[in-house]
Amino acid sequence: MSHDRDLYDLIVLGAGGAGLMGAATAGQRGKRVLVIDHAPEAGKKIVISGGGRCNFTNIHTAPDRYISANPHFAKSALGRYTPSDFLALVERHKIAWHEKTLGQLFCDGSARQIVAMLLDECAAGGVDIRLGHAIAAVDHADAHYRVTHGDRIARAPALAIATGGPSIPKMGATGFAYDLARRFGLKVVEPRPALVPLTLGGEDLLFRSLSGVSAEVIARTGKTAFREAALLTHRGLSGPAILQISSYWRHGQPIDLDFFPDHPQGWLIEAKRHKPRATLAQTLRAHLPDRLADALADRLALSGDLGNLPDRTLAEAERRLSGWTFLPNGTEGYAKAEVTSGGIATDGLSSRTMEARHAPGLYAIGEAVDVTGWLGGYNFQWAWASGVAAGQAV
Repeated sequence: MSHDRDLYDLIVLGAGGAGLMGAATAGQRGKRVLVIDHAPEAGKKIVISGGGRCNFTNIHTAPDRYISANPHFAKSALGRYTPSDFLALVERHKIAWHEKTLGQLFCDGSARQIVAMLLDECAAGGVDIRLGHAIAAVDHADAHYRVTHGDRIARAPALAIATGGPSIPKMGATGFAYDLARRFGLKVVEPRPALVPLTLGGEDLLFRSLSGVSAEVIARTGKTAFREAALLTHRGLSGPAILQISSYWRHGQPIDLDFFPDHPQGWLIEAKRHKPRATLAQTLRAHLPDRLADALADRLALSGDLGNLPDRTLAEAERRLSGWTFLPNGTEGYAKAEVTSGGIATDGLSSRTMEARHAPGLYAIGEAVDVTGWLGGYNFQWAWASGVAAGQAV
């Protein structure tokens, strides 16, 4: 084995968004960089993201749209590498893009264009990339990190953990990052599935017959609320509003759905004045999918015309419709979670460089860190920003 051939300035574990971005940044600064990943291809989660078109950033990125035990940690990296910085890179590579709702930016073509762009940027920095290499061991000696993979041992004074979290295990995701971080003295905030569908049981299962029905709602848990579409499934609740709220939900907490977010107080009584002969189901159908309207009316058990129902009864029905309570019994787990919440604790890292405070040369970036963004491109922007922060610091 030639030591020269396997001696680097930086070894990056993980060829996902954060890892490739960090590697390209360091490589283009003249550093000798190696990226190692056990997967046979780079950027596997990028490829499947955004329905295959990669929601690569969000123009509304701000630190308050991230969840972390330290809500201030993400400010430095996000402030120094912004959505417009990444968009400039996308445009330099002539990748056509469009904005969807709520500031989400997508490729017009394929998510594979983003992976190709990152690999081109790595190539421009002379980065070595070894795919399909399982990591057998990582240790530290003589001021160097040593990574055993296959029949080779690579060494470098700097090592970046960019292997993500355990969400979507069928793509090879594991908790490897946490085990490695602990070995070098970093703490881990308990990981859990985030941006994940919620499951229902008990009486809520009566809504199972509505699988496939969606409606725009305001979903609330505690003091947090999101207005987007909710989707009823055969297992419970999904759709953007539910995925968003799932990152804030804790087991045992209820979730309230406002099925009439645009309706002023007293609208049902007003409907009674205008159409006293209409039933509750007919009135709800004017604003909701028929099956959902009928199910809600059935659960409220108010029969007959609106004109025959007391105002206080309608006011109570309105209250329930604007805060329909579900008690989820769990989530669909890492298999269906878009990201992992929790991870390598930020109190052991520099917010400016992503370097471990008590393990010189060790960096943690991307989803492996306890920084979790909202749905809609925020987690990619964290991957780019944290990768750049480390790549500039090495």
